[in-house]
Amino acid sequence: MKMNVTVVLATHNRAHGLPGTLQELAASQVASSTAWEVIVVDNNSTDNTREVIQQFCLRFPGRFRYVFEPRPGKSYALNTGVREAMGEILAFMDDDVRVDASWLENLTTPLAGRQWAGTGGRTLLADPFTPPDWMSASGSETLLGILAAVFDHGPDQCRLDLPPYGANMAFRREMFEKYGLFRTDLGPSPDRNVPRPNEDTEFGRRLMVAGEPLLYQPSALVYHPVLKNRVQRSYFLAWHFDYGRAMVREWECGPKILGISRRRLTLLKLLGVSLPWESVRWLFTANPQKRFFRKCWVWAAAGQIVEVYRELQQARLAGGRPQRPEIEFIAPQLGAWQIPK
Repeated sequence: MKMNVTVVLATHNRAHGLPGTLQELAASQVASSTAWEVIVVDNNSTDNTREVIQQFCLRFPGRFRYVFEPRPGKSYALNTGVREAMGEILAFMDDDVRVDASWLENLTTPLAGRQWAGTGGRTLLADPFTPPDWMSASGSETLLGILAAVFDHGPDQCRLDLPPYGANMAFRREMFEKYGLFRTDLGPSPDRNVPRPNEDTEFGRRLMVAGEPLLYQPSALVYHPVLKNRVQRSYFLAWHFDYGRAMVREWECGPKILGISRRRLTLLKLLGVSLPWESVRWLFTANPQKRFFRKCWVWAAAGQIVEVYRELQQARLAGGRPQRPEIEFIAPQLGAWQIPK
């Protein structure tokens, strides 16, 4: 079956490591029936990212495309890439990963039919890593997914019950036509009012809530490096605080209960139940790895409280519900697209 595939890669100030990622991507081995392109979206970089990408555009004419997105924020860059994409299937990866030569083929082939709306590949550590004694790296309390986007559900293909990470995922283009683009009030951004997690997983959850099936494809292998500046307690605590804020932004604002807004009731629950409970679990845990993991969830509860309070203040000033950016949609794709094979 013929397929048109676009790889969307958003990047910001990673010119030093980007050539290695793009070179591995250029060496992808795909079926002769698959036409594919790579869109690299420069998210307002200040280093020589543009020159690096344009070198690949010259070396591989028609394969790589350079797109500039001046609005800072990963979601803006991803959405620009989706709009520019010519493929019927859109694959996503990070700008600092390594990929197997068969990654693109394995990740996108299941989407040639109508059975699956999207896929999530298997993401592992690029290099051996010994975690510090305070950090859990296995089991249900692992922090590797936060440290290096590790997404590992084992060697067997299965239907996902959790959304994939943006370092290694693909969707049929019509999912963006039907359910909208990535939310710009989530995701990495220089704007501290925007919590850094969830721009990728929120989209996956949006599809899953709508009943769209997502496939875990372990043969689509990506290797993610461990960034040394992340291996510190302050990074994980700040990430969980932002995660708490992002969780609140995903919550629906339901109708009032007995004339009281649900957000006010949620705030009371967070202050009276969730934060005290998570604090007690943290303070009375002896194991250092479990203790720090539970401390992270105290910070997440604090992030939820801060975000709910912010939304209540915003709603009070606006005289109604908190205002959120509208989810943007793209028009249905028409006609046959000419993508190089």
